[in-house]
Amino acid sequence: MSHEARLKELKLELPQAGRSLGVYRPVLVAGGMAYLSGHGPVGVDGTAVCGKLGDNLQKETGYDASRRTGLAILASLRQHFGSLDAVRRIVKTTGFVNATPDFKDHPAVINGFSELIHDVFGPEAGVGARSAMGVASLPAGWAVEIEAIFELEEQA
Repeated sequence: MSHEARLKELKLELPQAGRSLGVYRPVLVAGGMAYLSGHGPVGVDGTAVCGKLGDNLQKETGYDASRRTGLAILASLRQHFGSLDAVRRIVKTTGFVNATPDFKDHPAVINGFSELIHDVFGPEAGVGARSAMGVASLPAGWAVEIEAIFELEEQA
């Protein structure tokens, strides 16, 4: 099943793809890989999940924010390539969690992204290497920020 067909089967709605707010590209292609700049948890309605895990946000809210960030990343991929079928697989995810110093569940938060990508790209192509870490703050007060690297199909 194609990635686009799986997305439709899962009844997932993608937000509008974000645009660069500085001197960078949201998607950069080099050597058969798509490098995605950090994306935040901005939803279809344009609102973002903001706050700090371990303070005013719970792990479950962080998970949902991470999943929402995944949808934003998928939207950028689709806008750039015209279809998610240009993607062969996820290679690497780096997840940043806006968290208090004593928060310890960063991987559980970033699972929201990882599980979404697994569902859309499948059990082989949807699982890659990953890091999850806590940070003192993120742009716009986002709860999470995620950057990712995807391998592309040869024709992409």
